[in-house]
Amino acid sequence: MSSSRPAHGHATAAAPPVNVMLRLLPLTLAVFIGFLSIGLPLPVLPLHLSRHLGLGALGVGVVIGSQFAAALLSRAWAGTLADTGGAKRAVVWGLLMAAGSGAVYLMSLAFGTSMSAVWVLLLGRLLLGCAESLIVTGALGWGVGTVGPQNAGKVMAWVGIAMYGAYAAGAPAGVWVDARWGFTGIAIGTALMPLVALGIVLGLRGMAPAAHRRTPFYKVLGAVWVPGLGLALSSVGFGVITTFSALLFAAKGWGPASMAFTAFGLAFIGARLFFGHLPDKLGGARVALACVLVEVVGQLLIWGAADAAMACVGAALTGFGYSLAFPAFGVEAVRRAPPQARGVAMGAYVAFLDISLGITGPAAGWIAADAGVGSVYLAGAVTVALSLAVALHLRLRPHAPTLA
Repeated sequence: MSSSRPAHGHATAAAPPVNVMLRLLPLTLAVFIGFLSIGLPLPVLPLHLSRHLGLGALGVGVVIGSQFAAALLSRAWAGTLADTGGAKRAVVWGLLMAAGSGAVYLMSLAFGTSMSAVWVLLLGRLLLGCAESLIVTGALGWGVGTVGPQNAGKVMAWVGIAMYGAYAAGAPAGVWVDARWGFTGIAIGTALMPLVALGIVLGLRGMAPAAHRRTPFYKVLGAVWVPGLGLALSSVGFGVITTFSALLFAAKGWGPASMAFTAFGLAFIGARLFFGHLPDKLGGARVALACVLVEVVGQLLIWGAADAAMACVGAALTGFGYSLAFPAFGVEAVRRAPPQARGVAMGAYVAFLDISLGITGPAAGWIAADAGVGSVYLAGAVTVALSLAVALHLRLRPHAPTLA
């Protein structure tokens, strides 16, 4: 009898990881399909803006970066909606707005190559930014509410797999669609994918609202700003790949940049699948110290790349390192957040990603215009390296006070 107890206890201890994966699977699938609305235009939109609408590197950076600015400004609203109205409602509204952004992309084609087309595309990017904010904030809050805050790192890992898997799959799909149907096909695909995801989400059981009273965003922001800063700095590597890979590959004559997006996405997913449990197990700060170094090496390889293969290796290392940086700093943020304001806390934490990407686009565009598009990856390496100081601070001060 006594010999059977350890086996039973071992089975119980081993069950939660499988249970977490299965319980999050439908939500993860919905996020993946919904985020194809962002992945499809990734390698196409910068070239559409540059070649067809005549924008320079700075203009491309502003239009692409506007999505992240809109996401930033909507984080507080998204978090409050998830906490007080339910995370499912936030995800549903986000998917509807993502579909709307595709419809706006389609409308832009009616204006030809005039500046009006740029303004309409800018509106579509702003709408997509709000959609992304609602989907991510709602999905993270929904996931943590479903499997518990002790599995917050796994929730971020699986939601991240869905997001960046959509980037990895969406980029080559976008090149294929563009080659056959042009930007019209991209716009239609961007509008339809979120509606497919909506069909999945509507069949899932929602969570009861976590709070009946709004928690001030600034209070939660004060609790998570240090790990948020680490996220912001480490996200620059991701930002320069999504915004300038297409222009880099075009300038070097390396062919379509979808190879770099796919390398980034596959490495990102691989890291999450095999090492996504480490932030919960070892602590976020310790994991962040290691993974940020990998991301820095990746950025330096892209900067010094002599061919497309080397650039893709750099993109893969960037994806591998950044993959674990998000949940690593995120675990530290969840530990500092009050349970009744978890949605707002997730919104506040991810807002630092928006700040980073919103600034990265225009700033890197300015650097590219002045020193060449390859130089943005050297700047990316330096900026990402600064997040090591944040990770070290969190490692040395693991018991920071939590918001009351």
